Amino acid sequence: MSISIEGKTALVTGANRGIGKAIVERFLDGGAKKVYLAVRNPETTTELTEKYGDKVITLELDVAKAQSVGAAAKAIQELDILVNNAGILAPADPLSDHVEDSLKQELEVNTFGLVRVAKAFTPHLEKSKGALVQMNSVVSLRTFPHVSTYSASKAASYAITQALRETLQERGVQVLSVHPGPIKTDMAKQAGLEDGESPGAVAEEIVGALKNGDFHLFPDAMSQTFEAAYQSFSDSVITADLSE
Repeated sequence: MSISIEGKTALVTGANRGIGKAIVERFLDGGAKKVYLAVRNPETTTELTEKYGDKVITLELDVAKAQSVGAAAKAIQELDILVNNAGILAPADPLSDHVEDSLKQELEVNTFGLVRVAKAFTPHLEKSKGALVQMNSVVSLRTFPHVSTYSASKAASYAITQALRETLQERGVQVLSVHPGPIKTDMAKQAGLEDGESPGAVAEEIVGALKNGDFHLFPDAMSQTFEAAYQSFSDSVITADLSE
């Protein structure tokens, strides 16, 4: 399966900054018909609405709240591409005093948020034979101590993404799992990472991966070192047909 962004309607969670904002801009500059800006605070999308006018529609959505996700799904009429980009980072090593609180917060948004969004919006994607893009991370494959709980939440979301791939492909819906390394965003600064690829570079790679019908995307130089080591396992286990 593959999908082009041209003429399509998309919804991007966490659309007001960082990678989410870059995806919105790349989709619209590449010919998308309309993008829903799904954010917790509607006042944060002013810059995008001023730039793109009626091509964007701000939609209040908090992935941590099932009622909010459900209401957003009922509010839209059509959807071709869903980008679940919203996430939080609460840095904690595994012996921190606040490690349990960090893990609870990150699981609520990064993992349960994916489940809520997928359940709510899948009927739209089935109807359009569209695509779901999940923003995972290289830390879904390899845990780093200072972001141990974030790594755990992303490993869990990657596991769910794999299940969604097998479930949704039978319904004609493409699933893309994106695994960036350090990207120049506010979240990366929280983790003490100042260098990295631009959010725009990630957005560009997502467009290409959707068109190619890929499941995994490692969009930057650092993540591609993970890809090189992971590819054989992925081909043999993750994306292989093990039913035979």
